[in-house]
Amino acid sequence: MAELTESVTRLIEHLTRLPGIGRKSAERIAYHLLRVSKDEALALAEAIRSVKENVHYCTVCYNLAEEELCRICQDPTRDRGLLCVVEQPQDLMAIEQTGAYRGVYHVLLGRISPLDGIGPEQLTIDALVERVRKGQIREVIMATNPTVEGDGTALYISNQLADTGVTITRLARGITPGSVIQFANREILTDALMGRQKL
Repeated sequence: MAELTESVTRLIEHLTRLPGIGRKSAERIAYHLLRVSKDEALALAEAIRSVKENVHYCTVCYNLAEEELCRICQDPTRDRGLLCVVEQPQDLMAIEQTGAYRGVYHVLLGRISPLDGIGPEQLTIDALVERVRKGQIREVIMATNPTVEGDGTALYISNQLADTGVTITRLARGITPGSVIQFANREILTDALMGRQKL
């Protein structure tokens, strides 16, 4: 049986570490990269390098940014009294795609999950509480995923903010419990945003 070269084997091994990529998919991607032009393959490598070198978390909301602040935090037309709390940058992007929300965000970078060893201290909850206590926020929309961990995270945060006098709402349950926000369609997300409820 023919052996793969060391470089191809190494590429396949690295590709299998990507989420959702099994051995067969990794092999298909590796052979695709071998077939495309050198310029195209190196453009992919350059895009990966650029992301790793230039992208970091916004110093205010923890969204992805290439400057100190993300584009949303830099936008002067945003309603800074309305703060939507999401688990990941992908969730933020899903809500943005609805076009129904013009406030600002706070990205937790995860959710409380004791079974996975993730507590509040591993997330950006302290920064969120400090941000709300500064007094500019009038409503916090909890847009964590409708899962046990997402609901637990929302409850924990609402308890932390209970004495601030800020209105705390939760996305309406147009989103099916157990689903993930980034995979919800635009209409469901729009309905959930518009029908949010007080916690």
